[in-house]
Amino acid sequence: MIILLLSGMTLLTFAQVVARYVFNSGFVWALEVTTYMFAWLVLVGISYGVKVGFHIGIDAVVKLMSPRVQRLIGLLASLLCLLYAGILLIGSYRYVDTMHMLGVEAEDIALERWLLAIILPIGFALLGWRLMQAAWRILRGQQTELLGDEAAEVLRAHAAEYEAERVAKLKANDGSSGQ
Repeated sequence: MIILLLSGMTLLTFAQVVARYVFNSGFVWALEVTTYMFAWLVLVGISYGVKVGFHIGIDAVVKLMSPRVQRLIGLLASLLCLLYAGILLIGSYRYVDTMHMLGVEAEDIALERWLLAIILPIGFALLGWRLMQAAWRILRGQQTELLGDEAAEVLRAHAAEYEAERVAKLKANDGSSGQ
């Protein structure tokens, strides 16, 4: 979904630029559609980032603590984030419900605005779900912190690349010495 939204935004924006600067026309609705697509992209992407550990944070002090304290801090962070997501879920639901009751329409799109903004409560519900999953993994000892460890991931990736290159060189040397 994230790839489709990003691709759609890119194609629509490109078409709008071409239409405006080459044909001296354009789509009245393009900016609003792109704005809503971006909102959907961000709100789906937030929960996906929690799932795969892409969100970054400053954890230099936390890394100095024992694994038990790291888990406690991770659990506290996930619970606070869950509280925040819950507040935003309630507020966004009220916002969308109010727009639905009033029948507010989008500026340039022939749709009611609540249909376009429904991603707000959906996105925060998805975020809450992912935060609960992370908190559960922390409680079970499967992970120690809420955020991903970007530096460790980069080091692991480079170590794997180095090992693959080393093995390839060894195989190449073995093949050339056997002839």
